[in-house]
Amino acid sequence: MSGSSIHIKNKKAKFEYELLEKFTAGMQLLGTEIKSIRDNKASITEAFCAFHKNELFVRSMYIAPYEPAGKAGHEERRDRKLLLNAQELGKLKKKMKDQGMTMVPTLLFISDSGFAKLQFALAKGKKLYDKRQDLKQKDLKRDIERNS
Repeated sequence: MSGSSIHIKNKKAKFEYELLEKFTAGMQLLGTEIKSIRDNKASITEAFCAFHKNELFVRSMYIAPYEPAGKAGHEERRDRKLLLNAQELGKLKKKMKDQGMTMVPTLLFISDSGFAKLQFALAKGKKLYDKRQDLKQKDLKRDIERNS
């Protein structure tokens, strides 16, 4: 990852989904969007990735308006294109054909070269009993650490 201090995480992703494979992609952003991200004013909690005409987009990602821009700002929840090569897009498209698969953003960060990057995972939704099992494991781990 990067030495930058901007790491916007999707903490719900690990709880809601079983993360199978992770990918990192660049994003096509407007100037005011990257400035808002550098101010740590973004959220990927409700975001998801989807294909549209053989291109991959992140949808419902919130980037707060950049105040100094005034009216020349950006739309807060617009679709943003993810930059991946054709081979990676083909691989993802094949894997998305499986039943119940989705692509969930897990981390938004600024790379060492100064570009905004989105880490997302190929994931499968967890059932309620899987979530309960994860909570039990977490509680057991916490109890063991307290007692030792």
